[in-house]
Amino acid sequence: MNNAIWLALGLVLVFEGLGPLLVPKGWREMVGQLAQQDDNTLRRIGGCLVVAGCTIAYMMYRNL
Repeated sequence: MNNAIWLALGLVLVFEGLGPLLVPKGWREMVGQLAQQDDNTLRRIGGCLVVAGCTIAYMMYRNL
């Protein structure tokens, strides 16, 4: 189980790093646009990401 957590963390870091690595200008613009959003919009975006992540984690856990 411990290895699975480290694997998941490593994959998150890989995916998070792809944006700045491959398209730094576009990534910077996206972050700038996110910074201008109001709190409710950011909460909705965060909520959608959490639900999507939990769904994927549940599907992968169920297949073990």
